[in-house]
Amino acid sequence: MRLAYLIGLIVTVWTGTASSLDVEEYKRLEGTGERVLRILSTGDLALFSPFLASFHARNPQISIEYSVVSSGELHRAIRDGANVDVAISSAMDLQFQLVNDGLAKSYRSAQTASLPDWARWRDQIFAFTAEPAVVVISAERFQGLPIPETRQEVISVLRDNPDRFKGAIGTYDVRDSGLGYLFATQEARSTDAYWRLSEVLGRLAPRLYCCSGQMIEDVANGQLALAYNVLGSYAAEQAANETSGRVQILRMQDFSNVILRTAIIPATAQNIAAAGAFVDGLIAAGQGNRPGSWALPLLDHTPETTSPGFGPIRLGPALMIYLDPLNKRAFLEEWENAMVQRQTP
Repeated sequence: MRLAYLIGLIVTVWTGTASSLDVEEYKRLEGTGERVLRILSTGDLALFSPFLASFHARNPQISIEYSVVSSGELHRAIRDGANVDVAISSAMDLQFQLVNDGLAKSYRSAQTASLPDWARWRDQIFAFTAEPAVVVISAERFQGLPIPETRQEVISVLRDNPDRFKGAIGTYDVRDSGLGYLFATQEARSTDAYWRLSEVLGRLAPRLYCCSGQMIEDVANGQLALAYNVLGSYAAEQAANETSGRVQILRMQDFSNVILRTAIIPATAQNIAAAGAFVDGLIAAGQGNRPGSWALPLLDHTPETTSPGFGPIRLGPALMIYLDPLNKRAFLEEWENAMVQRQTP
């Protein structure tokens, strides 16, 4: 109850409104001065805590409040005028929309200038990781079956073994997950296999999730045989901490979604200098210049950034196509026809 009260208090202070914000995790690092850097992020504390500690050690006078929310909650909070100094999200299309709508401040430094053109936009949105979507399977549940390397092979193994996989496949509920919607729309644009796979998944009564972490945990604990399109960084962390050997990570060889995790300084930010220093630190860490404090994939040193069909989704107006209300409604209707209406009791 004490934690719930504390989170409720944080939400009231941040938003300045009566609307609630669903905070999943919260951490405060106490500084010696009066300045408070408020960060709203979709990144789990398990991944970001080392960087937060490193930044705080270099800036001990600044108190840091780090709250973890879903991509949709973050997007809504910034639109509602939340008192946030840095917003970090894996849903790069929603972040770009905030920038496009004038809800981010401009910031320029030697660090931001060091980013390649595809990793920044108009000095207002900055990428600091390049993270592929992967498939995570239970080696135990796939015993005796061929391990798929392409989407067509995933389709074949699922279609040929419905009794083994019914109710044991996890993927995003793209109606609620901003990252899931981004992955789905980008994949639908890039490969015809997406809709065929969606129909196969729909016949197997898939379990729909908001987040990568819970899907991967359910593979690890045996509830799922396969989790589709989860963040590779979360999968790698789970695999490193898992001792049973059940979790196996697959990189699809036909096509790979690679998202850019991005940061913006919202227009409502109060602590601009500290926010800029934090963004600089993210960029430096993402380029491998903060040894020992970074648990996420680097921006420039992943093979996917240079291979055709495996490069990062680019920052730019094209990200807005599927955020158009008519396009989004049409996409979700087709997704529901494939993924939801085909489910059976």
